Amino acid sequence: MQLSFDSRPAAQIETPALVSYVFEKENLIDGALAQLDQATGGRLKRLADSGELTGKTLEATLLHDPPGLAAGRLLLVGAGKPEKFDGTILRRVAGTALRLLRSKAVTHMTFLLREGERNAASAEAAAEGLLLASFESDFYKTEKKNGKAMEAAALAGAEGASVAEIEAGMARGRVIGEAQNFTRTLVNEPSNRLTPRMLADRGEQMAREAGLSVDVLDEKRIADLKMGALLSVAQGSIEPPRVIVVTYSPGQTKPGAPVLGLVGKAVTFDTGGISIKPSEGMEKMKYDMAGGAAMLGAMKALAALKPSVKVVAVVPATENMPGGRAQKPGDVQFAMSGKSIEVLNTDAEGRLILADGITYAKKLGCTHLVDAATLTGAIVVALSHFNVGVFTNHQEFQERVLQSARRAGEKMWPMPLDDDYRELIKSTIADIQNIAGAGRGGGASVGAAFLREFTDETPWVHLDIAGTAWLDDQKPWAAKGPTGIGVRTLVDLAMNLS
Repeated sequence: MQLSFDSRPAAQIETPALVSYVFEKENLIDGALAQLDQATGGRLKRLADSGELTGKTLEATLLHDPPGLAAGRLLLVGAGKPEKFDGTILRRVAGTALRLLRSKAVTHMTFLLREGERNAASAEAAAEGLLLASFESDFYKTEKKNGKAMEAAALAGAEGASVAEIEAGMARGRVIGEAQNFTRTLVNEPSNRLTPRMLADRGEQMAREAGLSVDVLDEKRIADLKMGALLSVAQGSIEPPRVIVVTYSPGQTKPGAPVLGLVGKAVTFDTGGISIKPSEGMEKMKYDMAGGAAMLGAMKALAALKPSVKVVAVVPATENMPGGRAQKPGDVQFAMSGKSIEVLNTDAEGRLILADGITYAKKLGCTHLVDAATLTGAIVVALSHFNVGVFTNHQEFQERVLQSARRAGEKMWPMPLDDDYRELIKSTIADIQNIAGAGRGGGASVGAAFLREFTDETPWVHLDIAGTAWLDDQKPWAAKGPTGIGVRTLVDLAMNLS
């Protein structure tokens, strides 16, 4: 989708659809809307007086052939209470407008920023919202029934603002929105069309096109590095594992500068292994590589945005299958770190591959670590599908991640990781076991406690995205399917870590 800026006054913009938003308050028609109301001969005020136009969040009012405007349609989307308005709502307003218009076969639109939002941050949020809304998960449908694609969208509203500032915000929004859609495209792929080797090929292609360094470890190099935890998960599948390493280097850095490591779980399909999952809903387990995809998407954006810190993404990729060589409950495996692990449940496999990913990231010199993984169903019990669960061994670093999440508009919530959870993974036969005993509870914290065993003193944050990486239902602003959660937060973190 083409994205541009239109500096003309709103009433003079020739476009199939002009879009803006209205706040839920006593005087709905003010500022830019008052100018549009005047141009249309008071039509907007009449709609407000009649109660048809209310400003309630995402409520849409569409006018055809509005008099006095050069636009063919005027769409007003409710933005809710002005005191609650932020970048998240602006993204959703823009996305809702695009998807509604596209359903009516509109292929070009112009989005008018309101007074007070004519700045780089709002332009970035609106651009992201438009791009994210343009994503569809129906790639393999031969007959598409959701209308034509939105070919082009423009932002407008420059009075009293710097056009250069708005265009800079739009450019950043495009980079981040496209990176998030890249992540969503990977997560959406069926597992027969995205095996570990295929994911490595896609990651390598992205890295080379973006100008990033890339190294793909095959099964021999993985074995040479003694990544026994990763290999134990992979051994049940005929598909060999891969570890995708993508590096962004800013050039000269000061001695002691941080190196950010992004470690992402990429189980391209998870049957549960010998501890097999129920068949109902198992098809969704293609999304079990959403953490790894988020790391690749973040690197795609960082290649363009160029932070001043070195960033290394490590993505261990495998399938988890119940083949004849699959590991069995009760087996003992040795991780790359040398720790022995009793595998009580083969469906707790994500923490096994992340253990070796974390160890390798440290070996590569990473001084700060963030991992993202669809790790536990328990996080859905705790937080439903609204918040990412956040765990850490370093409160100051966690707060930096949470600050980035707030700026990026991704909802995250800190979860407990007391030493008590370490007691639940003590094994009688090995150093640790990969789950707690039956009936112990706290599954999300137990999974995080397992990962913490491999971080040592390195500041580390774990993002459990199992409840937030996939939308089970279509939203007005987004298609059903992958969300690309984490990309915006990780990009903001890297841009502000120096």
